[in-house]
Amino acid sequence: MNELDSELVHAQLAALGYTFGDTRSAADVVLFNTCSVREQAENKVLSRVGELGVEKKAGRQVVVGMLGCLPEREGKQLLSKYPQIDFLCGPSELDRLPTLLHNAMVGEKLSVADRSALQGNRSRRSAALSAADDNLELLDLSRAYNPDFRESNGHSAYVRITRGCNKFCTYCVVPNTRGAEVHRPPHSIIEECRKLVESGAIEITLLGQTVNHYRYTHGVAIGAHGNEVPQIGPGLTAFKKPIDDNQHVTTFANLLQSIHDEVPELQRLRFVTSYPIDFGDDILEVMRDCPRICNYLHVPAQSGSNRILKKMNRGYTVEEYLKFVERARLILPDVEIAGDIIVGFCTETDEDFEATKLLLETVRFKNNFVFHYSPRPGT
Repeated sequence: MNELDSELVHAQLAALGYTFGDTRSAADVVLFNTCSVREQAENKVLSRVGELGVEKKAGRQVVVGMLGCLPEREGKQLLSKYPQIDFLCGPSELDRLPTLLHNAMVGEKLSVADRSALQGNRSRRSAALSAADDNLELLDLSRAYNPDFRESNGHSAYVRITRGCNKFCTYCVVPNTRGAEVHRPPHSIIEECRKLVESGAIEITLLGQTVNHYRYTHGVAIGAHGNEVPQIGPGLTAFKKPIDDNQHVTTFANLLQSIHDEVPELQRLRFVTSYPIDFGDDILEVMRDCPRICNYLHVPAQSGSNRILKKMNRGYTVEEYLKFVERARLILPDVEIAGDIIVGFCTETDEDFEATKLLLETVRFKNNFVFHYSPRPGT
């Protein structure tokens, strides 16, 4: 997610004529794109901000901007603690970056992209957005698309299909920093994929916090000009209900099929990150039947202990996770499965840890991303 946000920011600034240096020491503008998932990442950024504060006090003329989840979580408190920061911009406000940067460059202290948004901690701004609001269309940030940059970034590209998360795992700040799920209209996603391929991309990865929960109901979110715009995604209860036969709905499986069929020049299509519950056979069957969709699933387990999974509010048991893995390998015998594991979660015992080791031995993941639990405010 952050890597894509950085790409979009890079493209916006390149379009405005900015050039990019290799070090902070010679820069006129320093931007930090932040992540709040782990405390260590935040501390590293704030340390560098502190260094710039010393330099600015000594007379250095430099504009400092902070982007991403840390401004969304901390809000204007950051400006009180770190007056050397000239502006804040949350992850859902990146389309306003050019204005914020211009104002900072000319000396105006327009500090926050959306003052009602960046109130700090549990604001959940995105959940309050109306699906009929044309501003939602800015969430796909298509105006930041830059073919030259995409091509220079290699032959792989990211396309965000959803933003935010409705899961509220107890260890995670994402629902509070990126808001509730918002889903882009499929035509917008397919068109972006087509443009990326035309500019040289041969592999595209679709991004979503729980990417397999993508579902777009047509005819619901209509902009002022009659065009479909991003819409608030269904909640967990609504997602589990059967789709109404009278509704025109694009599911994640439909979207994969459409991209595969409508962008035939695309050589490889991937997606991350998947949630193991509600991962339908329809997705696995599309993967099986579409040769250019990679047989790769990134499906975090997080723990092999049912007690810990319950404390994490993950919504499934170890047995249910293993049933998903069995089903995936039955439909896709050659599938490679990757996962995430958190160790040291609150109250985790040696017994819980051994249960997680047993899960790893049982599933035989292709690869696993293992993280030490990091306490975060608001979780």
